[in-house]
Amino acid sequence: MPGLALRELAVDLLDAVLSDGRPFDEAWAAILKKSAYQTLEPRDRAMARSIAANALRYARPLEEVLANFIDKPLPAKQSRVFAILLSTAAQLLLLKTPPHAAINLAVEQTQKSKKSAHLSKFVNAVLRRVSERGAELLAGLDLVRAAYPDWMWQRWEKAYGGKTTRAIAVACLNEAALDISLKDSADRARWANDIGADQLATGSLRYDKGGRTDELPGFSEGAWWVQDAAAALPARLLGDIAGKTVADICAAPGGKTAQLAAAGATVTAVDISAGRLKRVQENLERLGLSAELVEADAAEWQPAGTFDAILLDAPCSATGTIRRHPDILHLKQPSDIVALAELQKRVLDHVAKFVAPGGTIVYCTCSLEPEEGDAQIDAFLQANPEFERAPIAPGEAGIKPEWLAPNGDLRTLPCHSPEVAAPASSSPATEDPASEARATERKTGMDGFFASRLVKRC
Repeated sequence: MPGLALRELAVDLLDAVLSDGRPFDEAWAAILKKSAYQTLEPRDRAMARSIAANALRYARPLEEVLANFIDKPLPAKQSRVFAILLSTAAQLLLLKTPPHAAINLAVEQTQKSKKSAHLSKFVNAVLRRVSERGAELLAGLDLVRAAYPDWMWQRWEKAYGGKTTRAIAVACLNEAALDISLKDSADRARWANDIGADQLATGSLRYDKGGRTDELPGFSEGAWWVQDAAAALPARLLGDIAGKTVADICAAPGGKTAQLAAAGATVTAVDISAGRLKRVQENLERLGLSAELVEADAAEWQPAGTFDAILLDAPCSATGTIRRHPDILHLKQPSDIVALAELQKRVLDHVAKFVAPGGTIVYCTCSLEPEEGDAQIDAFLQANPEFERAPIAPGEAGIKPEWLAPNGDLRTLPCHSPEVAAPASSSPATEDPASEARATERKTGMDGFFASRLVKRC
């Protein structure tokens, strides 16, 4: 049936995240290698990804709606049937897919497997009731609050207050734009015009039209790479690094490594994963850049000498990246933050030994949790008096005053947006109102990032 393969892809992805606990992007890359999906058109792949991402973002309220029409929970062995129900509910209630098409395809999916074929009438009945009453039930929920686990919402309220927490939560449920870092900033206006992207005050370009990244002008030429506007800030906080030695710790997927190399530094990129380092190497080769790649545990790595600067993008809970990684809403737990904070401390304490006197460390995480940000730095400075904060100033790298703490640390939130220095010169028209709405959402926001700049006294 037309549209069946893309829905099978969406369900495979949902089941991998919710049942197997696999991260969204990791599952996506693995599932796309299946022969059944090799011939899918890019448009169908994009639709499958959209269905799965929306189902993950709103899984909790969608489950509340589905529970009204299911007498008892499905057994664990029928996790794929649950994924079919969830993905179809997302289509009916969020993506406004015509009920006839969505429900028929869901029934077909259920019948495809001997394991679930006997549940096809059940799936049909549940989804018909969702199509009839689901919108009314969903409207009766606080959709934003219902999308988040209690522990996450309560943590954010404690750290940021109720109003800001809601703004963060709303922003995290929006689809993220495609942000671009350029190899040569002197070509910024040219590539912004060719791509049809906004020029941001932070130095990035923002493209909000969707579509395949590798088909945009400049990608195959190695003129740019994809990197969230917030993720591009920490490397810029090192200032002029031309001719300096810089270690990029926990370097994969390589956006910051590319920034450092493009700025003229001699870069050593360290990561614990050989597979992730391979991806860094592939990106560097496409961009025509180079760095020394080292496979090592950053907490035990022993370089031959010291560095002028170190950029540490520490392993973290990544709660600032939910816009791009909706699996975080389901896979992360409070215990992860405790364990990661301890790992961050170990890595920071260790790599700080390899900064030359007068040198700089920029410590950053894409987490919204204080334990992984300012609390980590406060503890480090207390234990290492040879280091001091070098406060970040408003306007530096296009940073707004409201993104800075009184001590000069950087804290971007998903509800923050960079200033548009120059809007896109053209904006292709579309006849699809839903596409226009998604583009409007993608125009704003950025990842939640923390960064602190430290200098080692001479």
